[in-house]
Amino acid sequence: CFGVYALNRRNKQVITIHAKTTLLAAGGSGNIYTNTTNPVIATGDGVAMAYRAKAEISNMEFFQFHPTALYNTGDRPSFLISEAVRGMGGVLRGINGESFMHKYDKRESLAPRDITARAIDQEMKQYGGDHVYLDVRHLDYNKFIKHFPNITEKCRSVGIDIKDQMIPVVPAAHYMCGGIVVNKDGKTSINGLYACGECSSTGLHGANRLASNSLLEAMVYANRAYLASIKEVNKEFRTDIPEWNLEGTEHPEEWVIIDHATRELQSIMSNYVGIVRTNYRLTKARKRVDLLYLEMVKEFKSYRPSKNVLELRNMINVAHLVIEQALLRMDNKGLHFSLDNEG
Repeated sequence: CFGVYALNRRNKQVITIHAKTTLLAAGGSGNIYTNTTNPVIATGDGVAMAYRAKAEISNMEFFQFHPTALYNTGDRPSFLISEAVRGMGGVLRGINGESFMHKYDKRESLAPRDITARAIDQEMKQYGGDHVYLDVRHLDYNKFIKHFPNITEKCRSVGIDIKDQMIPVVPAAHYMCGGIVVNKDGKTSINGLYACGECSSTGLHGANRLASNSLLEAMVYANRAYLASIKEVNKEFRTDIPEWNLEGTEHPEEWVIIDHATRELQSIMSNYVGIVRTNYRLTKARKRVDLLYLEMVKEFKSYRPSKNVLELRNMINVAHLVIEQALLRMDNKGLHFSLDNEG
């Protein structure tokens, strides 16, 4: 790796940055799904760039979904309703108002994230609807607002009075446990390229991340990558890198094409490559994502680089990786659950 091509969003020009070492700290890719707690910039840019550069990528099938994000179609990112609400005694209920977690786990609403998310997903698929409810009406109101003032205020802002109304919730893509394979110093399989944070695959999380352990990948591996990279400051490296060629490209005239393709990708991933999977769904998703890529490849080549175009390209690459690595896994482990692997 000899640096990066970077888009200057102010003047729309692509600049060439030469570097002896390059660190990817580009975050996750939650925006490949319809509902995500991730910021809008989490489009898998780091993983996609490394993938196109032939770096080793692994564990992409392990995508963590937070079971209870506030169901509000206007929100992006989705507002997270803390698991501590269930810890205080909040009860999950279906659209018919009946509790359902006892059917899936003896711990009921206190079950772990992955089990709870799968249970909610099953209830939504079995009984229809695009959300379930988290009921806190029976809890002490003053105690609740003391512990969860932000949740109370957010609910109030969208017209939900938690004293009298249940909170509509839906699982949302939360954390990408896989990514660019690195060693203990953050080195990737490409010389001069390092990665840390959510875009890296350190192995720390195994098949399912524990709460707050993402700090290890973000802080510890960033520091280790820094310490390793400073040893390379005196190495010789290439500077005869060609400038980005914009000849024959133009700005898109129909931005709706990019927007529609993005929403189509998110729908495919949410419906077929979400919490509960099957080989049929994954195979169908692969065909549709491959078709989407073939439809967009002409645009990628003819359009001038822009934020939306680049992010869509990266999201398609990452979606492809999640699907392919999910199809390769023959057992249910951690965050990957396929009905075809049961028993």
